[in-house]
Amino acid sequence: MLQLQSKLPSQGVTIFSVMTELAHRLNALNLSQGFPDFPAPPALLEALSQATLSGYNQYPSGDGVLTLRQQLATQFLTRDQLQLDPVTEITITPGATIAIFCAIQACIHAGDEVIIFDPSYDSYAPAVQLAGGTSVHIHLDAPSFQVNWQKVKDSINANTRMIIVNTPHNPTGAIWSEQDWRQLIELIQDKNIVVLSDEVYEHLIFDGQKHHSALQFPELRERSFVIGSFGKTYHVTGWKTGYCVASPQLMRLFRQIYQFANFCGTTPCQIALANYMQQHPEHIQELPSFYQAKRDLFNAQIQNSRFDFIPSQGTYFQNLDYSAIRPDLNDIEMCQFLAEQHKIVAIPISVFYRQAPESLRLIRFCFAKTDQTLQRAGEILVQC
Repeated sequence: MLQLQSKLPSQGVTIFSVMTELAHRLNALNLSQGFPDFPAPPALLEALSQATLSGYNQYPSGDGVLTLRQQLATQFLTRDQLQLDPVTEITITPGATIAIFCAIQACIHAGDEVIIFDPSYDSYAPAVQLAGGTSVHIHLDAPSFQVNWQKVKDSINANTRMIIVNTPHNPTGAIWSEQDWRQLIELIQDKNIVVLSDEVYEHLIFDGQKHHSALQFPELRERSFVIGSFGKTYHVTGWKTGYCVASPQLMRLFRQIYQFANFCGTTPCQIALANYMQQHPEHIQELPSFYQAKRDLFNAQIQNSRFDFIPSQGTYFQNLDYSAIRPDLNDIEMCQFLAEQHKIVAIPISVFYRQAPESLRLIRFCFAKTDQTLQRAGEILVQC
């Protein structure tokens, strides 16, 4: 008989699939998985239609459609005054997760250690494990979920090869300040450590705060991968189009892996995005206020509920503390309770930890939804 051993024996179905299936089965309001329930910009959809009708339906360059890479370079120049070579430093990928995976595979060897800040996106640790590395998990300090830099310093050793940063942070909405980056630079500037900076929510920053990209710091310019997502920015998560930016040296390593992991992204989506970015630069400029209004609407709806919360600084997620409602339930049980008894679905925060604190009583809601959906969610949650 055929006998095969799993490379990820402890890995089951992701919580996102579990909760989305639960929402469908119970006909519950789904604020779990991070995708909008409103349409993409009409001009972007028209650009996609025109791209397909114009014949852009075959393989693009493996590194991505050049016009899209050029638009991305312009974006970094405008925001960060950062000069990027779109040919040698930017690769377009089918989503951010594959870019994260390839960056890890490109740099991590057996015996290498990777520092991950928990709670963390669920693809990081499995990618490290598949590369033969070891994940070193450091808890962010709740409730603000800031980095404890002493813990980081104590965790770095000769085997540390990568530190994964996520700002704005999924699932907590926390953002890294310039001081955070300076602290990191001080710890690694004389060490053989690469930074993988997951910045997929880079344009979703609220309350007048600023996004700081790893690449804007000269000390990190040659040692950082930055990962982004057009899907998050342009409300088209199903298009699965992301990017990786890195120095030419790191990008060569990245592309050695990427060419065999996926080879290229989807041509018409890239053409459409490039055209839309060129014609509608106001989209990115308006994005922070667009999503901040949704955050504020959601939070206003639950102001009189028994949930406690700190307004999200970025992303399109809001965490709620349910300690005053059902402290006897862990967060997975609470999400099950809300789905079955109140017909609303969230994500338990504990699944983003290797080992979550027993006292954790937080659940995550996505507010990338229509105002009607958010108002309905508020009506449900104030009754809990």
